[in-house]
Amino acid sequence: MTAPAVGTEARQLVDERVAQLLERGDFAHPREFWGLQYDLGLAFVQFPLGSGGLGVDAELQRVVDSRLREAGAPMENRRINGIGLGFAAPTIAVHGTDAQRSRYLRPMFTTEELWCQLFSEPGAGSDLAGLATRAVQEGDTWVVNGQKVWTSLAHHAQLAMLVARTDPDVPKHRGLTYFIVDMTAPGVEVRPLRQMTGEAEFNEVYLTDVHLSDEARVGEPGSGWRVAMTTLANERQTWSVPDLPREGGPIGQAVKVWREAGWDDPVRRDELLQLWVRAEVYRLNSIRGAQGAADGTPGPEGSIGKMVSAELYKEITSFTVELLGADGLLYSGYDEAPARRLSADDSPWANPDAQRAFLRSRANSIEAGSTEINKNIVAERVLGLPGDIKVDRDRPWRELKRS
Repeated sequence: MTAPAVGTEARQLVDERVAQLLERGDFAHPREFWGLQYDLGLAFVQFPLGSGGLGVDAELQRVVDSRLREAGAPMENRRINGIGLGFAAPTIAVHGTDAQRSRYLRPMFTTEELWCQLFSEPGAGSDLAGLATRAVQEGDTWVVNGQKVWTSLAHHAQLAMLVARTDPDVPKHRGLTYFIVDMTAPGVEVRPLRQMTGEAEFNEVYLTDVHLSDEARVGEPGSGWRVAMTTLANERQTWSVPDLPREGGPIGQAVKVWREAGWDDPVRRDELLQLWVRAEVYRLNSIRGAQGAADGTPGPEGSIGKMVSAELYKEITSFTVELLGADGLLYSGYDEAPARRLSADDSPWANPDAQRAFLRSRANSIEAGSTEINKNIVAERVLGLPGDIKVDRDRPWRELKRS
């Protein structure tokens, strides 16, 4: 992408387009509204013209979103298709072809096509480069076989981001290729994984002789690691900057329980205030970090926010359950909705059940990159510390021992 335009002219252009959107858009028909927003270049303002953007500074997207929020415009598409808009869109914008941007970005923004992410595997959860799913080229087609796991919302998605091994005879980081997969294609099987909340938010996905055209490839063969790093950087940045108002999310739930229960214990109040201050500092610092990473591929700073939020949310939800006393031991989710399949409309920040939020928060330090992996990223890429000794760096993947 070319360098974004900044300054008064860019701001004026955005203001004019927002005024057009609010004048012509119909709030009662969200998908039509989002389609118009995309066509006016207000979906991802930093993207090129014709790809949902205006080629202006990404910081102006906050101006757009603020104006739309104040006007009461529908904005839940970023929650409904968070994986698509947060992870897939910037990856396709940076590494995709013009045809791929034209084909995928608009229906992604309008939520006509939901996305999931086929990265983790049973034998390579935290070692993405060690994955074993194979894609073998046969003429203009790639045939994929393998298994993925912990795939959020795969049961609703029409499309997926896939990283597969296309060359087992080179070191593991160099033999990967990135693809877009039709989740309704023959050979794609989705199996739910029931969690301790009683719900099935995650899935196993089996790929058996799935045929992909070469047009489904994102980037060059063998460049899958580099393309995937764009996806993961945006994933961590998205996780580290929740779209929450002050006292929103888990800390808001803690304050609500405190007030409703009529607590007035000074020690507990001090604990709550400390958590509240940490949550607010985290929220504000995340917003600042997002402004610094607004253009291109976000840096490793997103790993800091992801790591901090995972532990903070565990502490807040534990505190909230403790406030409930004996009632905190009660949880009806298993019996009332066994293996409930979470819908794309469910928000991880909108949990009216404090017990469910407590159970769900246990996954925060694993999903979107485990805390241990994020610590390594921060140590090596932010602090400049020496990395672990990697004995498999230059060995062909085929020769490596795998679990």
